[in-house]
Amino acid sequence: MTASSTRRTTAAHPRLAAVGAIAVAGALLLTGCGDHTDKSGSDSSSSGSGSSSAPLAAKLPADVRKAGVVKVGSDIAYPPVEFMQSGKAVGIDPDIADALGKQLGVRFEFDNGKFDNLIVGLQAKRYQVLMSAMNDTKDRQNGIDSDNGHKVGNGVDFVDYFTAGTSILVQKGNPKGVKSLDDLCGKVVALQKGTTSEGIAKAQNKKCTKDGKKAIDLQTFDTDPEALLRLKQGASVADLNDFPVAAYNAKTSGGGKDFEVVGDQIEAGPYGIAVSKDNTRLRDALQAAMAAIIKNGEYGKILAKWNVTQGAVTESKINGGS
Repeated sequence: MTASSTRRTTAAHPRLAAVGAIAVAGALLLTGCGDHTDKSGSDSSSSGSGSSSAPLAAKLPADVRKAGVVKVGSDIAYPPVEFMQSGKAVGIDPDIADALGKQLGVRFEFDNGKFDNLIVGLQAKRYQVLMSAMNDTKDRQNGIDSDNGHKVGNGVDFVDYFTAGTSILVQKGNPKGVKSLDDLCGKVVALQKGTTSEGIAKAQNKKCTKDGKKAIDLQTFDTDPEALLRLKQGASVADLNDFPVAAYNAKTSGGGKDFEVVGDQIEAGPYGIAVSKDNTRLRDALQAAMAAIIKNGEYGKILAKWNVTQGAVTESKINGGS
């Protein structure tokens, strides 16, 4: 899968608050329980089963309303956005899906898969939506490979629901003195492949060589926990990932003794629920449900629960990414 399906963002400002606590043997052990494969069981995350009494049930396509289920593709190894706990998908995305389900009268059923295969799965109608900390960008909307500018698919529509940027995560105490991307030139950086974080690192490589410095020694992995393990072992000087994830790992891994976040957030932009372009009725129903939970306060309570209130949006836009 190309960079057009990556998880992170493509525009720049500092954002978000520190993210709260659940012990994360999590972040380093999730390779086992949420292993980016399609073999894990599905997990339902929302109440209701085709309930016509739900406030916004009538807005759904008839087949979805009848089935009472929305199939969600997600890479469930990205705490606190989505991760597995006691065999169930938990986190920001599952909680938002649950709130949307109450408005629409359906269950949102999460199916764990490799992140870089999710858009393919959506286009093959394996999933009806994607919720996986996926950033809404023009390239994804238009089905463009960000690396080469080539058309690679029909693109998807997004219902935006959150805002986040990329952060630099280093070992606790910052032994290598990393303060910004410029400090990564000539050093080993570990991160998840197929992400915008990888794109950011590649763009930085061009700047490094232009400035007469060595390029970043970039090591990419199927999962972020693998990259985190390399950093913890001292085999890399930094990992790049979404700010809520970086902050969560800094607070929880090793009881807060393993990592810390340095510098400002990079390229902040919206997360979106991805929907096929031919499924506009479902897209519009999701937007209406998002507007409802923003208005009734459920959305704010979810973000407060996970300590990410500074990533809140005040309205849910369709294709609001740049």
